[in-house]
Amino acid sequence: MTFAPYIIGAIFLALFILAVRRIIRKGACCECHGDCGCCGGSAPQQPVGKTIGSVVAQRVLVLDGLHCANCVSGVKAALEAIPGVAADVTLNPQRALVRMDRAIPDETLREAVEEQGFSVVSINKSVES
Repeated sequence: MTFAPYIIGAIFLALFILAVRRIIRKGACCECHGDCGCCGGSAPQQPVGKTIGSVVAQRVLVLDGLHCANCVSGVKAALEAIPGVAADVTLNPQRALVRMDRAIPDETLREAVEEQGFSVVSINKSVES
């Protein structure tokens, strides 16, 4: 009784499994290849066109770590979960324009973003061009 066919079959099966895993990982929506947890549509859905009262302040948050549309959605939802905040978040450049209808400390905005797993590089009081 020879075990060669079984060994060769096991090798081919292992190579097949590795190839399938690689194809699936390359199918991730961003350069993180699914390792950041952002891919797969699990980001919370944000309200469309959130309205707030009269804008009394605005901030531009320069962000780092956004890889895809789900990352953008997660940051937008986190910021808009703060009462009195409406946000527009972009992937390129990685920024959030935050409009507020009341005074909200910059640290509150920073914490909302960082709880989503992203970094705030800077917070500016005026809109950058």
